Amino acid sequence: MNMGTRFIATKEAPVHDNVKKALVAASELDTRLVMRAIRNTERVLKNTGVERLLEIEREKGAKLKIEDIHDEVAGVYPKVMIDGDMDAGAWSCGMVVGLIHDIPTVKELIDRIMADAERLIRKRLMGLLGAESRAALEVA
Repeated sequence: MNMGTRFIATKEAPVHDNVKKALVAASELDTRLVMRAIRNTERVLKNTGVERLLEIEREKGAKLKIEDIHDEVAGVYPKVMIDGDMDAGAWSCGMVVGLIHDIPTVKELIDRIMADAERLIRKRLMGLLGAESRAALEVA
């Protein structure tokens, strides 16, 4: 399970508040796939830098080289994560961004994940078990 995007939006994550706010504000439709032509596909959060990158990719097509998009991908993370420049360029962001609605502590996030998992497992097991087994599981 990859949860990098989700853990960036936690109180303890050492990233600029602009990043956390952008993740909470975004939907799953706010990501783009970049660098496909150079076989280094990455899903990123859309921003001005990403739009520039996509335009270059459209213009160059299959002839795209890393040098063509260097400014939109190289050295971007410090600009975004430390300085909070949300339009600096492409930085990884999963589609899970559409499910991020808050900025909890890591402990709160993990506790929530575990409670959700337990609830789902119990619910699915209930559907598989007979009446006696369900009653025993409900007591547990």
